[in-house]
Amino acid sequence: MILAGKQLRVSVVDDEVLLASSFAMVLCNQGFDASFFTEPLQAIQAARYYAPDLLISEVSMPALPGIELAIKVQMHCPNCRVLLLTGQPATTDLPMTSRANEHTFEILPKPIHPTALLRKIQATLGLAQLQEYEQPETKAS
Repeated sequence: MILAGKQLRVSVVDDEVLLASSFAMVLCNQGFDASFFTEPLQAIQAARYYAPDLLISEVSMPALPGIELAIKVQMHCPNCRVLLLTGQPATTDLPMTSRANEHTFEILPKPIHPTALLRKIQATLGLAQLQEYEQPETKAS
């Protein structure tokens, strides 16, 4: 996805490799320059050089919580937008907490369909409508 002559960069971070790689693949298919990481510390290091326009991260990860990851990435990339994913109902107060600390992170529930994620990305980045994601057909055996 190109905006103002620049391909938009997205970092996807989740300790579940299948989820992180799947989201990155969907984003690449939509024209984004998407990378995925399963280790938050690697994502921080990469952000110094890669400068993502958007960070999509799981909230609960063993090495570093997603909200701390987002804060650290925004220290290096202040214009980076953040979407946090969670399957934990106990994290519903995170948006208020992050706003109180002058961070604007949106929390999305997991599981999330790729089309719903693409719509949220579109709204977050102020993009024209993205194509609906269609799952590849699988052959029955």
